[in-house]
Amino acid sequence: MKLNELRDNPGATKGRMRVGRGAGSGKGKTAGRGIKGQKSRSGVAINAFEGGQMPLYQRLPKRGFTNPNRKAWAVVNLGLIQKFIDAGKIDPKTPITEEVLVGSGLVRRKRDGIRVLAKGEFKAKAEIRVSGASKSAVTAVEAAGGTLSVTAVSTQEAATE
Repeated sequence: MKLNELRDNPGATKGRMRVGRGAGSGKGKTAGRGIKGQKSRSGVAINAFEGGQMPLYQRLPKRGFTNPNRKAWAVVNLGLIQKFIDAGKIDPKTPITEEVLVGSGLVRRKRDGIRVLAKGEFKAKAEIRVSGASKSAVTAVEAAGGTLSVTAVSTQEAATE
């Protein structure tokens, strides 16, 4: 089979309706747009217009708040760190820092810091140093015989990186 021999199954696609091609076509004259009015003209986009009534999106109350100064963490699960240790991409004998995690390819970029979460099984005796960690992640690493220390990252350092 060659590329030029590829075809869709018969009846899989439906041809488009060619409007405005005579009365016999069933979509002639006004081409299915009705008679007169704004919507019969070309170049009309009236999304959410309700005939002058206050539109729904303006009638509903605004809620919530987006903090412009929030931290964007790069999240890593313990199970993934264990997977990279098993694959030999991370050496558990040396301290596992944020630079090691980025260098191994586990994290693409540090962002405002790396936060470790406890999803997955962790059984390596390793020292992990990151910007953030959940309490359950700390207990899971300590249960495996390792240590997980959280280093505070100031907002000034995060802004310069």
